[in-house]
Amino acid sequence: MTQLTCEIQTRQQTSLTPRLQQSVKLLQMSTLDFNREVAEAIAANPFLEDGTEIADSSDVSPAAVMAEAAAGKPDVDTPDLPAPDQAATAASHDGPGIEHLEYNAGEAERNHAGSYPSVHSNDHADNDVGAWARSPVSLQDSLRADLYGCELTARERCLIEFIIDALDSDGYLRTPFADLADAHRFSPAITDGEWTTALKLVQQLGAPGLGARDLSECLRLQLNALPGQTPYRELALRIAAGGLDKLARCDYAGLTRLLACNEEEIKRACVLIRSLNPRPGACFIPTDASSYVIPDASVRKAGKLWVAVPNQEATPQVHMNDVYAKLFRQSHGGDRSLMSQALQEARWMLRSLEQRSVTIQRVAQAIVARQQTFFDYGAIALRPMMLKEIADELGLHESTISRATTHKYLATPRGILEFKYFFSRELATNSGGKCSAMAVRALIREMIEEENPKEPLSDVVLASKLAREGVIVARRTVSKYRSQIKYPAAELRRAL
Repeated sequence: MTQLTCEIQTRQQTSLTPRLQQSVKLLQMSTLDFNREVAEAIAANPFLEDGTEIADSSDVSPAAVMAEAAAGKPDVDTPDLPAPDQAATAASHDGPGIEHLEYNAGEAERNHAGSYPSVHSNDHADNDVGAWARSPVSLQDSLRADLYGCELTARERCLIEFIIDALDSDGYLRTPFADLADAHRFSPAITDGEWTTALKLVQQLGAPGLGARDLSECLRLQLNALPGQTPYRELALRIAAGGLDKLARCDYAGLTRLLACNEEEIKRACVLIRSLNPRPGACFIPTDASSYVIPDASVRKAGKLWVAVPNQEATPQVHMNDVYAKLFRQSHGGDRSLMSQALQEARWMLRSLEQRSVTIQRVAQAIVARQQTFFDYGAIALRPMMLKEIADELGLHESTISRATTHKYLATPRGILEFKYFFSRELATNSGGKCSAMAVRALIREMIEEENPKEPLSDVVLASKLAREGVIVARRTVSKYRSQIKYPAAELRRAL
């Protein structure tokens, strides 16, 4: 007889209730996504209404309300609109003086190509400047546009598409050919010669230097694109091919020995190389997202202190539809389960909205209270601050603070900044105090901007100057911070 052994294991598991899941989801959303989510909730739930609505339901009977609500929210016009800020307007039910947005397919065909369909509304919400604004063109889109006029086979075009998609923000191809595509997708297999041919075609598209695999190739592509009679072009090509390490150290004597030229010619060729663009794809970097965001709060001066003021216009005004709720409670009979669930979801939504607003405002005020000197003196006075400090101060979990600071923006006298901008790790000082990494980067920027162009400050000198200011930073840390603020090494900043 086989003996069966039963083992009982105890395991602790944490699960989120639907209400908590909704709160977490709403908290981590950006303002635009949040407004869109709320608009969809208003459109789908008959017990929610926009705070700007003017409801006239005096002649509505309980039976009509229940019948209409069971089938979906009555009198709701929710067309797809191009602008997120119009979603709330579209989700509103009709009131006095508000007309439906009308769109007719036949009328659209009669309009000119690319024009807007006819929209009739007396609140001027159809004047969407953002829909007419020119959208930024990415590096990949620009190269594909240049590719349209080329006669290529389907196989060649496919290889070129793989290469274009693999280019990084600097315009470099840093991915090996073997990793660009699965070899089993092609029959016969792609050879290195085919990849090289496709890459050479990509390198002829757009600005010279795009599609390079390293800095040397990028510079050589740009030099080859210059007119043949350009002075010192050939010598610059030789330096780019095998002397960039010496150029980085300004080792003109070493270049003179390597290339058998006089030092004056070497310096002239180096000036030509420094005039080139080592990051040809940088001009396609997308515009800073803060140019289009809606700030969740703003900073104002109240006496001698800076305070955070919530941006009421960024938060949709949502209310419970008291008429529908009252009629639902007075109704009898019929299937009430779906409507009861909708009423409960509406209550959860309102509580989640309130909790989100309160949490973001508390976090914003805590940040502003700790960074008073920043608003007076700028990034150089930014204090070190960690998420855990705010979490302990507000009695919240660190993950909640992380969600409350992601994609949330603060309008300050020094620009619109993300909440996370104010969080920076601390560095030690000679006096035993603390200094934020952001402040050190601001100091480095200030020192570089004030340096003599003919005698730029090396990373070692920058570290020494920071030490004299009382900030203890290693040379490699200075090099990392200098790269983060987009300044090249001293040898490349030197003016000849």
